[in-house]
Amino acid sequence: MRRLLALLLAVPLLTQPAGAQTFRFAFQGEVQTLDPYSVNETFTTAFQSAIYEPLVRRAADLSLEPGLAKSWDRLSDTLWRFQLRDGVRFHEGEAFSAADVVFSLERIRKPGSGLLARVVTIKSFRAVDQLTVEIETDGPDPTLLANLTNVLIMSRTWSERHGAGDPTDLRNRRDSHANRHANGTGPFRLVSHDPAARSVLARNAQWWDRMESNVQEAVFTPVASDATRVAALLSGQVDLAWPIPVQDVARVERTAGLRMLEQLELRTVFLGMDQVRPELQHSDVRGANPLADVRVREAIHRAIDIGAIQRNVMRSKSRPPALLNGPGIEGFSAEIDAMRPGFDRDSARRLLAEAGYPSGFGLGMHCPNNRYVNDEAICAAVAAMLAQVGIRVSLTAEPRATFFPRANRREVSFYMLGTTPPTYDTFSTVFGLAMCREEQVKDRPVLRGQGQFNNGGYCSDKVDRALAAARTEMDPARRRAHFAEAWRQMVADFAYIPLHQQFLSWGMRANVDVKARPDDVLDLRYVVVR
Repeated sequence: MRRLLALLLAVPLLTQPAGAQTFRFAFQGEVQTLDPYSVNETFTTAFQSAIYEPLVRRAADLSLEPGLAKSWDRLSDTLWRFQLRDGVRFHEGEAFSAADVVFSLERIRKPGSGLLARVVTIKSFRAVDQLTVEIETDGPDPTLLANLTNVLIMSRTWSERHGAGDPTDLRNRRDSHANRHANGTGPFRLVSHDPAARSVLARNAQWWDRMESNVQEAVFTPVASDATRVAALLSGQVDLAWPIPVQDVARVERTAGLRMLEQLELRTVFLGMDQVRPELQHSDVRGANPLADVRVREAIHRAIDIGAIQRNVMRSKSRPPALLNGPGIEGFSAEIDAMRPGFDRDSARRLLAEAGYPSGFGLGMHCPNNRYVNDEAICAAVAAMLAQVGIRVSLTAEPRATFFPRANRREVSFYMLGTTPPTYDTFSTVFGLAMCREEQVKDRPVLRGQGQFNNGGYCSDKVDRALAAARTEMDPARRRAHFAEAWRQMVADFAYIPLHQQFLSWGMRANVDVKARPDDVLDLRYVVVR
């Protein structure tokens, strides 16, 4: 801890002009990559968004507003035209143009991309002239603009000069220059980046827009240990730290000069299960996959006392759902969300016996230990609860830097993940998590990239057809009906085990003002240090 606190103090001063404001912040995990198309992970994308920019961006109130595109028109049900800003330059001096947009849309669709879901409906695109781009979708798309907020634009000449024409494929351990270097058009430029220690951003004096922030330098330090992260805040080594563990919130609130910011997050934390392999990778059951049986999945669900986790692990700072999306997400259904199956240990034992496992079985569980609030403690509680019905869990809790690549390679049987739809729309969640994986579909058309994060292989024709209909439905009521059909089937299938929506939990110095978003994103454009 002493070494880490010393590192937090060692902020480089060479980039600071007289009177500059330095903002120091700490999060529980690393920036996984600087490549904006490599990883679909909220914190990493948020950090990248200080450097790179999209055509369409989110305002402070989360409404859509012009970014690198100064305007757009919908020419038909499927054709959009975007007028780009003139005079914008990348940090290394290249002029921004339509060629960069076309290159970026091509690059984000290549193998290794973690953001295929953002462009899945795009059929074609072209540069009309230097400052005009047209995008055609394969049908009416109610979420195109929202999806484009996560398509950060890269420089074609910079990428090609450095051999970074393809996304950094962390799943297959393929590196590229864009993994540790960055050249965007955004309000901050990269000064240095050591993923495990510290990353420094400096204000881009040539940025085309104005921002409320007075920050000249932003210094990020990943601090995996809850105790060390809280100590860094309490001792004044950082100005903002999150998440603050629920057990330390009162301590921060009692400390002079500090304050807490808490609100319900849009993120839903859930458990996934390998339902497709004939034999689990991590189990003592041979020649069979117990998780492929819906009775076993229901038994696991009913064996978890979510109320106890809410009270004892989360200190009442969570909301248990039945769906993978909660209130605030378009397509959420309060009626179906109330259908969460109750805790019932006796029913769990009966279901296991009916499925052929009266004495239970052994099961490996993988969880991150520095990504969600109390993630390892939650997994430990789940393991103890499952032991009460005979499921002997072997828990592996590891840093997100190793956990997420493992999960994305599908080297897991029973695992924890969280989801926050960046479009604030249900389709953004279910496209990657609930639709059948491409290789699972043999007799009907598939969407490229569907089921990309469906690590457990859940597959339902009924769900796929409902979601495919919702994807191109422009009428909100009919679209919600399609989502409701999919949600009902997923609940009946025990496709996933939703645990809770956690609370956003930020601790900060009293002289720091931020605009917290319900998706747990820190937008440096709105940070003010007084």
